[in-house]
Amino acid sequence: MPDVSRNFTGKVWRVHQFGPPDVMQLELSETPAPGADEVIVKVRAAGVGPWDGWIRAGNSALPQPLPLILGSDISGEVAAVGTGVTRFKVGDDVYGVTNKRFCGGYAQYAVAEATMLDHKPVSIDHVGAASLPVIAVTAWQALFDQAGLKKGQSVLIHGSAGNVGAYAVQFAREAGLRTICTASSGDTDSVFALGGETVIDYTKTGFDDEIRDVDAVIDLVGGETQTRSFRVLKKGGRMISAVSVPDQMLAAQHQVLAKFFLVDVSTSSLARISSLISRNALKMNVGATLGFEQAKEAHLMLEGQLPRQKGKTVLTMD
Repeated sequence: MPDVSRNFTGKVWRVHQFGPPDVMQLELSETPAPGADEVIVKVRAAGVGPWDGWIRAGNSALPQPLPLILGSDISGEVAAVGTGVTRFKVGDDVYGVTNKRFCGGYAQYAVAEATMLDHKPVSIDHVGAASLPVIAVTAWQALFDQAGLKKGQSVLIHGSAGNVGAYAVQFAREAGLRTICTASSGDTDSVFALGGETVIDYTKTGFDDEIRDVDAVIDLVGGETQTRSFRVLKKGGRMISAVSVPDQMLAAQHQVLAKFFLVDVSTSSLARISSLISRNALKMNVGATLGFEQAKEAHLMLEGQLPRQKGKTVLTMD
């Protein structure tokens, strides 16, 4: 039986009230023993995503009792395992998401559900691995689990140069989909390089004036872009949004399926990503790498109060 008796104490970024980045407190905290299906991860790197900012501000779509430790995307080394965990052992390098509430990751020792982790591919470091889980799985699930796309079908990907979009373009390429992507003038070349077949500069051309009858739209932008996208779908097509709930009246008018979804990160969903990484089939999308104690600065970047690099921001313990 695994030994779960050891105590782990380390620094965490905790909030006791919702609000701007100033509510974040760097504290010393003892990590509770893992439950039967949990592991304790000695975190080497933690990803910073927009949802971290929503949770901190009190705008999460999920219940978030206070106080809480921010962060969900992690990569590190297994320090302890619960009694029901058989896939991982102490010393394994793993990556994934902490739990379904998307919290607890900004910690030197994080408790994580074993069913939301996978072994870290040896070909990438912890920073790269921590940048992946939520955004890469969101892209995969949008294309295949939600839109149900198959080889040879067409897909319009909005926000194709963004964190999720960049992976969606690559997954679509690997699956043999016909891709139409929207991007700004400065990003069109990079989207072509990722595998986009047709890239429309939305600052110069209205995508809904150029294309029709696509099988699916992956909406990573929302707003007017989502509304206009109904026009380009074929009857029976799918509008899949990871940002906002589509207008069901418009969906009925255009005779399409339209839905919003929340990502569901699991060992099996991560394993698909791990396989592509191991085959060098994915280009990583890491942005700024900051020290763990700079988490507040990372959130100021999320808020637009500090300059932000393209790509996923990652906090590193090293």
